[in-house]
Amino acid sequence: MEGTSNFQRGGGILLHPTSLPGPFGIGDLGPSARKFIDFLAESGLTYWQVLPLGPVMDELSPYQSTSAMAGNPYLISPELLMEDGLVSEDRIRKIPDFPERRVDIASVLSWKPQLLKDAWKNFEQGVSSLDQEFERFCEHHSEWLEDFVLFSSLREVTGKKAWTEWNEGWKKREPSALSEVREQYADQIRFHRFIQFLFFRQWQLLRNYAHEKGVRLIGDLPIFVAHDSADVWTFPDWFELDERGRPLRVAGVPPDYFSPTGQHWGNPLFLWEQMEASGLYWWKLRLRMLFESVDLVRIDHFRGFDQYWAIPATDKTAENGSWVNGPGKKFFDAMIREFGTLPVIAEDLGLITAEVNTMRKECRFPGMKVLQFAFSENWQQPFLPHNVESLSVIYTGTHDNNTTKGWWKKASPEIRQNINRYLGFETDEENISAALVRLAWMSPANLALAPLQDLLNLDESSRMNLPGTIEGNWLWRCSNEEFHSLDPNFLREWTEISGRA
Repeated sequence: MEGTSNFQRGGGILLHPTSLPGPFGIGDLGPSARKFIDFLAESGLTYWQVLPLGPVMDELSPYQSTSAMAGNPYLISPELLMEDGLVSEDRIRKIPDFPERRVDIASVLSWKPQLLKDAWKNFEQGVSSLDQEFERFCEHHSEWLEDFVLFSSLREVTGKKAWTEWNEGWKKREPSALSEVREQYADQIRFHRFIQFLFFRQWQLLRNYAHEKGVRLIGDLPIFVAHDSADVWTFPDWFELDERGRPLRVAGVPPDYFSPTGQHWGNPLFLWEQMEASGLYWWKLRLRMLFESVDLVRIDHFRGFDQYWAIPATDKTAENGSWVNGPGKKFFDAMIREFGTLPVIAEDLGLITAEVNTMRKECRFPGMKVLQFAFSENWQQPFLPHNVESLSVIYTGTHDNNTTKGWWKKASPEIRQNINRYLGFETDEENISAALVRLAWMSPANLALAPLQDLLNLDESSRMNLPGTIEGNWLWRCSNEEFHSLDPNFLREWTEISGRA
């Protein structure tokens, strides 16, 4: 069995596109994204890792999406819409006073959809020459697109009510009811098709540009999907739901040192036997979509394919959950038969058993190592660079960690002493980020990645996500000043010395 057969030694940066600088309140797929790719290429870096790219709910979490297939409309670039003749320059100059370093959710949720509707009106009036390309897109993606645009249109006309609160005909997808929806809301449905066309058109242009510069894109696949999603609405028989469509049990992780009551994610669980009876149709479609969009895929919560934590849906915490067996290696065997190879990174952090390690190694997937976890025990700690195997991806930290500077400032005296002993010099809040980035780059791991915040040595206020919380996450943005302060030369030096160029 072959896993990530084209996994090459290299270095890269973790940065979600929403965090890119720009004047429109949220980072997008336009000029700033290309400038970031230019910076990667000038630095000798060959990878850009992003978080999930699906359409988000109002909290903007990339891990709670209304579709496992569709793209996030908020990432569509106004400047590229202007280049396509879909909006005027005057239109995109009329913007609110967006803050530079944070996503102002309320302003973005108000301004961006209206811009997209203006682009749609202009398209319908024939101001661009994208008609045939649009029709080809709709045909190519019809397997998932038609259900998604139906779901999105109904969600819109019901004021974003969960699908379990819709009328019975819509909720249960009765053919006559959906036929009426297609007729009554034809304009909304076509609008949502068009928005997906714009997203994937801009994304593929960006991916092509990255490839021209020698940069490969790493995407992210959350194992579970949101309950209020087109996927669960379309395929309710493949999820653990009651007769009213509500989850019976939900996903999470058990209590541990960091979380005494565990983590209650709330995602519905799969009915694996029913999915397997379908030939894993949904999974094959999902992975095909991803592999058409990115070059490697990080599988979030990889251990969930071996065993997953099932929590009674009525519980408020994860304490009363239990382990349930997943499909195991046979799932990946089926995907290998479908795709030939799987360019996958296994997120194997947290409570990992010998069985999970065996499954990953047999699949030849690289696991993840995080330097912020490396200094708390002894010198046999598996995240310390000298213990890391080459088939690994090493990070200073991930989107779920504090920034390295923020982590160091909160670290105990014992951990700081261990860091200093390992590095051979005194660290402080000014040099710790660069020290850990360099340590990652010099490690045996084939791939080394650092969040952009660590290259800028930013503190905890620039953290992307604090697991177990809802407010204040996913909002960090790099300012123009910070972006222009990035120096590719010192990274190129480390990249060349470490054999990652």
